[in-house]
Amino acid sequence: MADDKQDEPEWKRRKRLAAIFGDVEPSVTSDEKDDAPAKGRESATDRWLKEQVPPHHGQ
Repeated sequence: MADDKQDEPEWKRRKRLAAIFGDVEPSVTSDEKDDAPAKGRESATDRWLKEQVPPHHGQ
C-alpha cells in the first residue's frame, strides 16, 4: 500500500488530505473580508465589551 501512495498524483494526495483534515488555507483571508459591522448596528461582541466597562471608567 505504501507503493500506491508514492505513485499518487499531487492533486489526488491533496484531495485525500483535505477530506481527512479539511482545508488548510481558507479561500478568503481575514484581510480580504469586510469585518466592519453595518453602519448604525452594533455587534454582540461590541455590546458585551461595553457592558463590561467598570462604573468608575464611565461610558
